[in-house]
Amino acid sequence: MNKMPAPENKTPWRPAALSLLAACLLTLPLSNAIAESNRDNHKDIEQENCRPLPPEHPRPGRRVPGIDPACGRDGETGTFRPIPRPAATDFSPAQALPDRWRIVDSLGYQQRWYDPYNRNILKGDTPLYDDWFFSLTAISDSVFEYRDVPTPVGIQSSGSSADLDLLGGRRQTQLLQNLALELIYLKGDTVFRPPDYEFRLTPVFNYNDTDVEEILTVDVNPNDGDSRYQDFVGLQAAFVDVHLRNVSEHYDFDSLRVGIQPFTADFRGFLFQENQLGVRLFGTRNNNIFQYNLAWFRRLEKDTNSGLNDLGESPRNDDVFVANLYWQDLLALGHTSQFTLLYNRNREDAFFFDHNGLIQRPASLGVERPRQYDVLYLGYNSDGHFGRLNISSASYYAIGRQDSAPFTGRDSDISAFFAALELSIDQSWIRWRASLLYGSGDDDPFDDRETGFDAVVENPLFAGADTSYWIRQAVPLVGGGKVALSSRSGVLNSLRASREHGQSNFTNPGVMLAGVGADFDLLPELRLSLNANQLWFQTTEVLEVARQQANIDKDIGQDLSLALIYRPLMSQNIVMRLSYAELLPGEGYKNLFGDERQRSVLLNVILTY
Repeated sequence: MNKMPAPENKTPWRPAALSLLAACLLTLPLSNAIAESNRDNHKDIEQENCRPLPPEHPRPGRRVPGIDPACGRDGETGTFRPIPRPAATDFSPAQALPDRWRIVDSLGYQQRWYDPYNRNILKGDTPLYDDWFFSLTAISDSVFEYRDVPTPVGIQSSGSSADLDLLGGRRQTQLLQNLALELIYLKGDTVFRPPDYEFRLTPVFNYNDTDVEEILTVDVNPNDGDSRYQDFVGLQAAFVDVHLRNVSEHYDFDSLRVGIQPFTADFRGFLFQENQLGVRLFGTRNNNIFQYNLAWFRRLEKDTNSGLNDLGESPRNDDVFVANLYWQDLLALGHTSQFTLLYNRNREDAFFFDHNGLIQRPASLGVERPRQYDVLYLGYNSDGHFGRLNISSASYYAIGRQDSAPFTGRDSDISAFFAALELSIDQSWIRWRASLLYGSGDDDPFDDRETGFDAVVENPLFAGADTSYWIRQAVPLVGGGKVALSSRSGVLNSLRASREHGQSNFTNPGVMLAGVGADFDLLPELRLSLNANQLWFQTTEVLEVARQQANIDKDIGQDLSLALIYRPLMSQNIVMRLSYAELLPGEGYKNLFGDERQRSVLLNVILTY
């Protein structure tokens, strides 16, 4: 007969639990003994420190009758009572410091005038006296540029017996050196509010050296050859800023600025970006959600070769009136909208020649007659983000009247449109970008309506900016007049005489642009930027009339560029940029200038103190 198997132990934890319980019971007497000893020691300490105190021998400190201040125990009965709260007389009076910089003085920080990173009286960290501060900024901006530009040539203006065609040598080099000193003298503690008064002066010292292959390019006198050297001193800022009032506890304010001052009409510099003489009322409302500008500017004449303000010439008879409003977080948090109203009144009815002897006003285009105009720009701009999508946009409608159209000499109405959009998204250390731009053109230069869009003074930060060949270079309309298709530092094909001296021109072929690009932060101090833009004329009728050439195609070509930006200190104190751009000609460009590729190389070094 088989034996029954022994039952399995279904509770294997029971022996261990019984052992633990036995250990606790054995150690309980020992724990009680230790606790009793601690209570006896604590009682001895209490008896020593908190025994009854005779009134004639109080312990140091504030004494409440019958209370031992050392432990809050009644000295007569031995019972414990709450420790009384200190009275106001127990505290020493607070020592107020008049301002923040004297706190730093008390900590022993030293000043070095040559150190812009740390405490420095020349950088406005401490006052000269009372609450008057001084700030000095010095900027050295050095540019070396090689470029290919279509250059006209003729029998009477050639330096080479072989150059008898329409186009001559296209190689050009330029060296530019600017030294800007910004001197600011201001009153007020500016950490949380604007200064009470500000006086600013910014002289700029310029040297420029240009070498080309064809004479009559740098000067109207062929005896001056193919090189030009010049130095010039311009005044880019000289204004007084007065803080009129605060209008809220958040330091919303109204201020008035009078003098030569920088101003940008929109986020990207499409319409008007200049340093001009003017009066500007500006301020904020609703905790800085709204910012406004009301301004009038009288445009100054520029030096031809440096582009700086030339105070040796009389101001131009050209006025700009601006009213704009910035509205933060409109449509979405992090998205700012701007509404702009700008009126340009031009009354320049005399001939003007630049310092190189070339005609600038009126432009040598069409009938070449002095002209005047009134133009009103209505604009909406935006900048910000919707979630991860960054957006920057601009749109303008120009409406007005001109008394002498370039090709007819008759009065004409102005009606033109402009729009631009940049979308970007950040992916770790990369920003991907896409750009679209449209500027309307004039499809009939002989009617009484001008529909080509032109700005007052553009300097667009868009689609690669001045890394782009088309935006940076002024490509002349060879054989169609001494005007440029697009001005230097401009994207619009406005057919102006120059950016420095020219008038706006609304009889132009317009422009269309579609581009992609990317910024790669390879290192914290090194960025690689790539851009590829396709460019078209919006219409070509004006070009065909000016050149007396039929069937010009709209395709300008592909503008490819790359740039390396290096900041060795990971700040703006040292910035070095090397860029390369190449224009691959489209059929329209080939119709005008041939099929040669155009290239440019730019080296720029900016040092800031």
